[in-house]
Amino acid sequence: MEFHRKGLVLAAAFASLFASVNARADWVQSTDPLVIQAKPEMNQVQAQNPPGFTWARHATGPAAYELEITPVGGTPTKVVVDRNWYLPSKALALGNYTWRVRPVGSNEWSSARTFSITSRSNVFEVPDNATVRARILAKPRPRSVPASFTPSTTWNYEKRTALESYLSRLANEVKAQTTAVPSLSDARWSIVITSPLTAAMASQQTDVRQRINEATRQMEAAAVAFRLRGDAAFLTEALRRGDELAALNPTGPTSYENQDQATRQIAWGLAKTVDLLGSSLDATRKARWLGSIKARTTVIYNNLAGDNGRLDQYPFDSHGNTSMVFLVLISTLTLGDIPEAQTWFDFSFRAYALSPNPWGGPEGGYANGTAYAEYAAGYLLALWDPLTHATGVNFFGKPWTLGFLDFAMEFTPPGARVHAFGDASETKPDSRVFRAFASRMWSPRAAWYVKNTTGMEDAMSLLQAQYPLPVADTKVYQAPSDSAYYPTVGWVAMHSNLASSARISTFFKSSPYGSFNHSHGDQNGLLLSIAGQPLLVKAGWYDWYGSPYWTDWYHQTRSQNAITFDGGKGQMVNGYREQLQRNGKITAFTAQPSYDYAEGDATPSYGGQLNMAKRQVWHLRNAGNAILVRDRLSSTVARTYEWNMHTPAIMSVENGQNVKVEAGGQSLCVRSINTNANFAKWIGPGAKTNVIEDHGAFYLKADANATAEYLVLLDVGCKKPTVSVGTSGSVRTVTVGGQTVSLN
Repeated sequence: MEFHRKGLVLAAAFASLFASVNARADWVQSTDPLVIQAKPEMNQVQAQNPPGFTWARHATGPAAYELEITPVGGTPTKVVVDRNWYLPSKALALGNYTWRVRPVGSNEWSSARTFSITSRSNVFEVPDNATVRARILAKPRPRSVPASFTPSTTWNYEKRTALESYLSRLANEVKAQTTAVPSLSDARWSIVITSPLTAAMASQQTDVRQRINEATRQMEAAAVAFRLRGDAAFLTEALRRGDELAALNPTGPTSYENQDQATRQIAWGLAKTVDLLGSSLDATRKARWLGSIKARTTVIYNNLAGDNGRLDQYPFDSHGNTSMVFLVLISTLTLGDIPEAQTWFDFSFRAYALSPNPWGGPEGGYANGTAYAEYAAGYLLALWDPLTHATGVNFFGKPWTLGFLDFAMEFTPPGARVHAFGDASETKPDSRVFRAFASRMWSPRAAWYVKNTTGMEDAMSLLQAQYPLPVADTKVYQAPSDSAYYPTVGWVAMHSNLASSARISTFFKSSPYGSFNHSHGDQNGLLLSIAGQPLLVKAGWYDWYGSPYWTDWYHQTRSQNAITFDGGKGQMVNGYREQLQRNGKITAFTAQPSYDYAEGDATPSYGGQLNMAKRQVWHLRNAGNAILVRDRLSSTVARTYEWNMHTPAIMSVENGQNVKVEAGGQSLCVRSINTNANFAKWIGPGAKTNVIEDHGAFYLKADANATAEYLVLLDVGCKKPTVSVGTSGSVRTVTVGGQTVSLN
């Protein structure tokens, strides 16, 4: 799938075909950045067939909407829905379409929007709720595992060779954790959670999450070991842990209000264990566990179903979206046991299938950063396996999923030592997570990633997966592209050769998501590494979300490789809606064999402090993979601009225009081509223990309303190429090591 390589805009011929279509902004496109966007957007090839349709709610709050989908030159299809979205259950024929929507009983049609279904649109069909529910109820328990999940005594030689070591590891883990994981009671947590959150409250919430995760894992692991080994000691341990968890007060410290992650984990863990144990769970105990599941899940459902499905209108809620998939799974596994489960399922399943992630579009980008993408992949792995097995809908086959994997491979390729952008970006990627994620797909790129990474998958996860894994059937290996652009999140990756462990990787970001949620004030920011060794890095570390350190430093522009002014003033990262409005945008992207080029406009992110904040980046493959960076800046008042850079080793300042950094056997020389910008170091907050950070900037003074320009060369490997700036007529050029680019 190539959508993120070239963007999703249709060819000019198709656009001109519909030039007469009225594309004005109308009621389906809210001016509130927190409200759902109208999609499919104008003139886009759809990654998925059938696409999902979404729109902002009408101000009158109608009980239903009428959606009209019309193939060009064909007959309209009309459907009435009671929520502000629609996911067809069958793929559309290839061709060009328009769509519009109106409140039932009115003539206030939205403007018609055009979209296209082509051979590049991958089919992903989700049957209607009744069909999926019937499929689930017809599946014998355990529903959450594939048919290949059988007692180890039935395994053939090949399967035993592949899985016995994992089963032994899981069994040994359960035995060790029987005494290591403490017994739980509500008395363990005494602090009452209030707002604003204090460090002590944050610490207790962390402890609640960790202890519940330990206990639910031990319960599920014991149940899995019992099903595979048949040892009654594992059953005893699963029952003991389940009794402890079911006894916790649903309105106490582990409540949805106090720790939403804990309450959903308890409900999900109990539902999963009920499913795994089946008839081995006595009726009295099962009823008690189901009571706990019902109490906790009802609160989750009521929270999400409020306002006729609050995420339908306001999708940007990371905890809410995670709770949605938990609701899907809990309802899937308790259908037939809890009467309310059908309501939960009908509310959540297709809504989740429509859009499992609000942090990017169908090309797979993830605005919150790759660390949180990895966390998401981890829980999706744990949740999608049982969801796929129980429903027969393969979420690993959704087009977004492969794009999401591509995104991870582009920005945390094999050998990467840190994550990219956003919270926890300074941490080391755990390739085992996306390796396991990739192993569930039939894809040459997924197969390439599995082949080029190592590490054992989590035993409990693998033992409940399909055997053999889908990736085993892929015999063709293909590395992802050396350059990639993700338009809905505004991220660009430029690699010298992604397939090589010696790759030079430059990452550039100018995001429509701004500094929202786990994103930072790093629009037009850069990261650079050589052979996995970071050389231009994000400064600071993630202590906890919203902490004073996070607010005053880690989240701020000055801790990024980005532009500040007048002593560290940067992008406006306060507010809530404002974080989405004060954003960036990739305004140009080109990928050629000899060079990559991207341009970003971060002007809105400065909240009116600057009139212009644009950055251009060229990756010059024919010039020894040098990176040329141009910034253009202006303001209505005189400014001193700062071209900030942060390194994982002490920089060597050769003179006002040249700086060198060496780390891990790699080197980078940073050169200011314009001599009116002079480098100086500055001191930031202390680095984390045993971590080296150095900070500095090229300073450039500019008069009011004058356009200031930086031209900076990132000389990878300190090859010292010859650089010249020339003018031919109205065209300015820069030549680096014999490769010339136009600044215009």
